[in-house]
Amino acid sequence: MKQVKDYSISQEEFQLIYHADLDLYQTQFNKFESLDRYYESENYISHTDSKKSWFDKMYQMVKTFTIKSKWRLIKKNIQNKNITILDVGCGTGDFLKAGKKNGFNVVGVEPNKNARALAEKKSLTVKSDLSEINNIQFDVITLWHVLEHVPDYNDYINQLKKILKPNGILIIAVPNFNSYDAHYYKNYWAAWDVPRHLWHFSKKTFFKVSEKHQLKLIHIKPMYFDSFYVSLLSEEYKSGTKKLFKGFLIGLWSNFIGMWSKEYSSHIYILKK
Repeated sequence: MKQVKDYSISQEEFQLIYHADLDLYQTQFNKFESLDRYYESENYISHTDSKKSWFDKMYQMVKTFTIKSKWRLIKKNIQNKNITILDVGCGTGDFLKAGKKNGFNVVGVEPNKNARALAEKKSLTVKSDLSEINNIQFDVITLWHVLEHVPDYNDYINQLKKILKPNGILIIAVPNFNSYDAHYYKNYWAAWDVPRHLWHFSKKTFFKVSEKHQLKLIHIKPMYFDSFYVSLLSEEYKSGTKKLFKGFLIGLWSNFIGMWSKEYSSHIYILKK
């Protein structure tokens, strides 16, 4: 059992329960309490298009680059351009906007009303909940750092399977607590992000997930930029100051170690129905 603090918003502490059979941590949280207040902060950058600080500007710049790499990944796995794509947890919609610009049929789901409003201003179709998706099946469903937020990830995957076409692709990106940066920062590791992250996954977890849900795990890819972003935040949580150079070095070293261990700060899991 771990005791981890929410350094970014509430400053409260939460317990993580380890499930050894799945190599999975679960954040202990009262299911009758709303998580909404733990997302309402200017610090939660994925719900804004903020470019106020240097950190915001860096985040938006990296986001632009990673969006391009995400679409390259999708094109590599789906040859037909006339496809329908659902992005769950689409935030302010920039990933969908890029897909629409490239001629894809795109739909988003975003529960946060402020982020959803920003996405809708970009002329995108965005639903507030997965239950609002009616009579549509998708060729590709993406969850970029979303599955760790849902109350019951197994039930959520079952819902996704129902709206995924036969031979459709499910792309899930989540942090990896077996990475070097996670081991280095321990309880200060920013990707614990309690209580917003209710689940904390490893590669073993996803082999079990694919088996349980009869999905074929066809590829695992690293998210190289995540180690830098997470290490910079973790360094601030640990020391109380922004140690940019050290955070950058830890992120770089984490990727270097990952080349041999194959354990990166975050992984993208590509699963086929």
